[in-house]
Amino acid sequence: MSALFEELAINGMRAKNRFVRAATYEGLATDDGHLTSELMAIHEELAEGGVGTIIAGYAYVTADEQPNPNMLGIYDDSFISEYRELVDIVHESGAAFVSQIVYGGSASRLDPPSKRILGPSAIANPKTGIVPAEATKRDIEMLVSAFAAAAGRARAAGFDGVELHAAHGYLLSQFLNPLLNKRVDEYGGSVENRARIITESVTAIRNEVGADYPLLVKLNSSDGVEGGLTERDSIEAARLLAESGVDAIEVSGAWRACEPKVYRDKPYFADYAKQLVREVGVPVVLTGGNRSIDVMEHLAAEDGIAAFGLCRPLICEPDLVNRWRDDPSYQARCTSCNQCSSTAGHRCILPSR
Repeated sequence: MSALFEELAINGMRAKNRFVRAATYEGLATDDGHLTSELMAIHEELAEGGVGTIIAGYAYVTADEQPNPNMLGIYDDSFISEYRELVDIVHESGAAFVSQIVYGGSASRLDPPSKRILGPSAIANPKTGIVPAEATKRDIEMLVSAFAAAAGRARAAGFDGVELHAAHGYLLSQFLNPLLNKRVDEYGGSVENRARIITESVTAIRNEVGADYPLLVKLNSSDGVEGGLTERDSIEAARLLAESGVDAIEVSGAWRACEPKVYRDKPYFADYAKQLVREVGVPVVLTGGNRSIDVMEHLAAEDGIAAFGLCRPLICEPDLVNRWRDDPSYQARCTSCNQCSSTAGHRCILPSR
């Protein structure tokens, strides 16, 4: 049997295979971030489709800062019971379930945006034009506490782990980005300083959930722009995260700039992921452009990649993993369009997060 269908172990979490449903923004929660029947059905279908681990779409951690409309929330204890119901549904079909938590910052697409948005520095976001308030040290302490409290709620709800979102231009990613972080205190300048809010959040989460609870971080391989986070800086940040207690790193990056036809069957961030495994040694989940089971098999066997994140292919075909299990020669339909690398007639309509 393919190594891709062997057990994935991340701290105390055990998943039946190495396929991970990478988080996506469905936009189907209530206005204040609570679950709906549509979200319940989507996750049930995914779990039944054979994927070993599902990472839920990002959930915002403070009630007064919502990055996108109708996204999930986890900012108070009212979410625990309903998430517990969703976790039970996913577990019944044999999948592990991870909660992803986020503070959006100036990457917000909410219209109008939240009244007060924090950032590392008061610099306009090049994509949204939003100028955040420079976070004070007290603000940073509040954010770190909010991440820890959200992780505690995830554990109370029965999630198998929690993932801290530090990629895709959201707040923690902004702190890592020299173009947006011009601070001159201990949270700006060197990679160690720019990563400090993340390592402090990791420490706070560990204090909240304990040493045996799986903690992942989603990290950009680079920001993909001149002057932004480089791959070398990202490797150093990953080393600091591993030293602070992170169990695994999900590798992503500037995926919108990646043309599937250029990469063909090669995952977008594979070279960085291989380097991360060699230099840091933490289990790596590689997300972005995973289309070929043969390529993933090689990366697992030869390069030590622990798991593979899939988003658009599983939106097109939620039962794709079962199809691959039953017929390894099966070709995923998600292979050619610019929007999601999928063929005509697909139903891939959701943006990756």
